[in-house]
Amino acid sequence: MATDLHSPPEPQLAGLVSGILNDAQELFKQQIALVRHEVKEDFRKSKEAAVPLGIGLWLAGLGSILLGITLALVLAETGLPLWACFAVVGAVVFLGGAGLFYAGKQKFQSFNPLPDQSAEALKENLEWITKPK
Repeated sequence: MATDLHSPPEPQLAGLVSGILNDAQELFKQQIALVRHEVKEDFRKSKEAAVPLGIGLWLAGLGSILLGITLALVLAETGLPLWACFAVVGAVVFLGGAGLFYAGKQKFQSFNPLPDQSAEALKENLEWITKPK
């Protein structure tokens, strides 16, 4: 009977701690890469949307100018002075634009364009690394 049994050496505490720290660092690096990827993807999508949005905005502005001139000339047929007709149309367009600008500003302030989930996970991991329990 063999009485000379050798069991594998117990893992050292320093090795375990080192492994945990290496895993935490790797997780941190992966989360940084994920945040970068999400930001790049959001930027790419925003850029793709900006071109047709800009062209559409320019065309809508040009059409609004022409429509405003037309409305002012139609209003001039009522007998008002031409300058008063343009002032009325200009005031209506200005008030509509100001209202839309305010609504858009409020909507834009209601969300965060940054990747919330990845940033929150990264924040939690940083807290865990710097202040382990």
